[in-house]
Amino acid sequence: MKIFVAMSGGVDSAVAALLLHRAGHRVVGVHLRTGVEAPEGGPDGRPRCCGADEAADARRVAALLGIPFYVQNAAGVFGRLIQDFADAYAQGATPNPCVACNSDIKFGALLKRARGLGMDAVATGHYARIVSHGGRAAIARARDAGKDQSYVLHRLGPEQLQRCRFPLGDKTKQEVRALAAEAGLPVAAKQESQEICFVPSGDYRDLVRRLRPDAFEPGVIVDRGGNVLGRHEGIGGFTVGQRRGLGLAASTPLYVLELDPARRRVTVGPRSSLGVAEAAVDDVAWTAIPAPQAPLRLEVVLRYHARPVPALVHRVRTHEARVVFVEPAWPVTPGQAAVFYEGDTVVGGGRLK
Repeated sequence: MKIFVAMSGGVDSAVAALLLHRAGHRVVGVHLRTGVEAPEGGPDGRPRCCGADEAADARRVAALLGIPFYVQNAAGVFGRLIQDFADAYAQGATPNPCVACNSDIKFGALLKRARGLGMDAVATGHYARIVSHGGRAAIARARDAGKDQSYVLHRLGPEQLQRCRFPLGDKTKQEVRALAAEAGLPVAAKQESQEICFVPSGDYRDLVRRLRPDAFEPGVIVDRGGNVLGRHEGIGGFTVGQRRGLGLAASTPLYVLELDPARRRVTVGPRSSLGVAEAAVDDVAWTAIPAPQAPLRLEVVLRYHARPVPALVHRVRTHEARVVFVEPAWPVTPGQAAVFYEGDTVVGGGRLK
């Protein structure tokens, strides 16, 4: 089988390429250029995932494995993703760009290019598994719960998954590093990058301020009753559920409850006010099951690596759903993904409104 492996320059994608190569597949390494350049290494010593050193590390691994390696310019598609990211913050939402990147770029544009070049599949170093669910290919949680990335892959449907490979789904991070060290890969002990790949400064506000300066017009911070508690420097610097960085003196901790970009208002309150009984979800994709006609009891994950919460999921329209929680859930943050699970298997998901 001929397989494109998206190689970021880190240990996970390197070992994905190693395992597929050892299994006898014809592997081609591909590094995606975002169009964003970063210094080599950040102030914390961690690698910058869009720096030139990342492409160099990926190339070194490919050379050691003896596989072809290419750098693909993805600046155009990444540019649209980056603009959408900034727009979301200006609208009071908190996006997860990894969801769009995986569905639209890694398993969208890259998969399309792979098909055009006669490749059979695209592989990455994601920690997730592909399983059969009711006769359909579906995403499921990885063996390593601490590294599981099924949440950010939830939009991948059966047709895409037939051409996807996740060689690390049944591996732990410790096992992956051990495999890399045993094979002499130069990235075996490399630290993981922690920031968003197109935010080299590590602070998303720098990017939003540049692309959407209107998101940083001053406004007021109020309580539920509309009483002014303070002022802020821009709606783009806040997210629902946030506690730190509010700049308020209060006898009890306050959290962001609501963002109103039109009036440039940030509403805050106690943690008890964060819990909600239900949530609206749009842009819903039902991937492992047909769109349900009756409510389903599922587990819902509301934020990357958050604990799943039981809920009754009602299909409202084809791409809309209403999630009724068994107990009040928090924080329900507009723009984040709500991912629906049956056991360990992703059956669908969408965007919190």
